[in-house]
Amino acid sequence: MSFKNLFLRTFAIAALGAASLFAPLGQAQAAGQQYVTLNPAQPSDTPDKIEILEFFAYSCPHCAAMQPMVEKWAKTLPSNVVLRQVPVAFNASMTDLQKLYYSLQALDRMDLNDEVFKAIHTEHKRIFEAKAIADWAVSKGIDRAKFEAVFNSFGINAKIKRANELTQSYQIEGTPSISVGGQYVVSPSMTNSYQGTIDVAQKLLDGLLKDKK
Repeated sequence: MSFKNLFLRTFAIAALGAASLFAPLGQAQAAGQQYVTLNPAQPSDTPDKIEILEFFAYSCPHCAAMQPMVEKWAKTLPSNVVLRQVPVAFNASMTDLQKLYYSLQALDRMDLNDEVFKAIHTEHKRIFEAKAIADWAVSKGIDRAKFEAVFNSFGINAKIKRANELTQSYQIEGTPSISVGGQYVVSPSMTNSYQGTIDVAQKLLDGLLKDKK
């Protein structure tokens, strides 16, 4: 069975409606290309740096599989490049997982980022709603009152609003998807492999870095 047929049969958690590994349908992919070109190009939220965005969902099994590869790649990027993860919600039931990501970030507990993927995809814990998420956070040593205050804060909601804006402006319809420099989007549905996606993203980045010299 081909990679494409395999991932089409391996759907993300149905209860959440998480998107599978489809290409961003709103973008035109040229024949033979393993990426799409954004038109218009999108501005960076990180001044003076080339920005790489990984659009992901904790509930997406493909994102879980690709996570260690993305982490490894991030460590190789030069100082004038920044990689940011953008949690995606394709429907309202996924919003609490967005809030979890940004809460861990705000609490300086991104050491638990991989643990979320593990809890959902390896331990099969249903940490999809606020109470279950808070219970899980407490089990990892986070004070409940502190976590819930951050989880429900205006700052977290503002970050979710921006994540949703990015998802829309980049026309992301499936996860994982990687944007490079606001100009390109690549995903495993285009490259037929997880590592191939990172390899194409790196080549696109190399081109942008060369242009800046």
